[in-house]
Amino acid sequence: MKIDRETYRLIDNGKIGSIALTIGLMGLVAGTVGFIIDREQFFHAYLTAFIFWLSLSLGGLFFTMLHHIVGARWSVVLRRISENIMAVMPLMALLAVPLLFGLGDLYHWSHEDIIAGNKLLQGKAAYLNTTFFIIRMVGYFIIWLVLSRLLYQVSLRQDKGHQVSLTRKMRLISAPGIILFAVTFTFASFDWLMSLDAHWYSTIFGVYVFSGSLLGMLALMTIIAVTWRKNHILDKDITVEHYHDLGKLMFAFTIFWGYMAFSQYFLIWYGNIPEETLWFLHRWENSWKIVSLVIVFGHFVIPFFLLFPQVTKRRPGMLLFISLWLLLMHWLDLYWLVLPTLHPHGVHFSWLDPATMLGTGGLFIWYLGRRTAAVPLLPTGDPHLETSKHFINH
Repeated sequence: MKIDRETYRLIDNGKIGSIALTIGLMGLVAGTVGFIIDREQFFHAYLTAFIFWLSLSLGGLFFTMLHHIVGARWSVVLRRISENIMAVMPLMALLAVPLLFGLGDLYHWSHEDIIAGNKLLQGKAAYLNTTFFIIRMVGYFIIWLVLSRLLYQVSLRQDKGHQVSLTRKMRLISAPGIILFAVTFTFASFDWLMSLDAHWYSTIFGVYVFSGSLLGMLALMTIIAVTWRKNHILDKDITVEHYHDLGKLMFAFTIFWGYMAFSQYFLIWYGNIPEETLWFLHRWENSWKIVSLVIVFGHFVIPFFLLFPQVTKRRPGMLLFISLWLLLMHWLDLYWLVLPTLHPHGVHFSWLDPATMLGTGGLFIWYLGRRTAAVPLLPTGDPHLETSKHFINH
């Protein structure tokens, strides 16, 4: 990988893009074979993989809007990374299409005969029905695509020369945009994940999924920045001070995720209502109990103690390891949300799990690489760019 120091554009992106595309296509071919062999297993594995990569793109959108709303300066040198991550949204919209053919395999509320014999599902039928589900799904992506596209276009216009109006415009887009994001993300979490078991409900579920998604995006952002550093790209611009702040954010959202997870569990355990506790009981049976414990310690306890010391947050190599670990835990958390609905009595890992992850992930990384190579790696027209380069933690 090489960079033009004057334009901040990559002049050699290496072979990562072609390798990722090859892996992605091979994964999709393997997934197609799996679809023919076992439809239910394929769609549950594909939903897990799809939500994983989509959550990272949505995390990039949220981080970008938050950056503009608060007028952050330290993160200017990192802003283009989050913008490129959110710019993968058109690909994710395309990858959502296969899910439309698997609604019957994923959601029992989509079967009229099941609804006819279930009073609870009949009461939810006005919301949980195939037509309205698809309408909402299209609506979510329209909002996410419009927000990410508008912010991306204005940011690229700013690269041609600073204008106060462009900075203000990105803030004006982000202010209502973050409210729309909160609503759509919450309902999308209800639709795609919580309604896998339509008898169960949790009002905190959307925030729980969001906290894990943003934590995963921060981990991906850190991985990209450290990878650039190892290739001597922006190593003078993205400094140890920025890694320190990324580490602090990952530490904060590790705590926030743990708080949301515990709050959800504690309130349901305390209420002890059978319709609510059954969801957790399925995840505490047989081998699912092991996965639950791994998530508790791997997603919260271990990252908490690793990120707690200041020295850890100022070592890019250590942050790289922690970030890779957090992404693994984010996937396991989503797997824990989805797969017990198919295998309630124990874990049943399938070759379709890595196949769908590599298929969607390969295309995600390939598309992200194309966006990264097409634009400057820094928002060169941002008036606070130099301030961000010389940022120091206090």
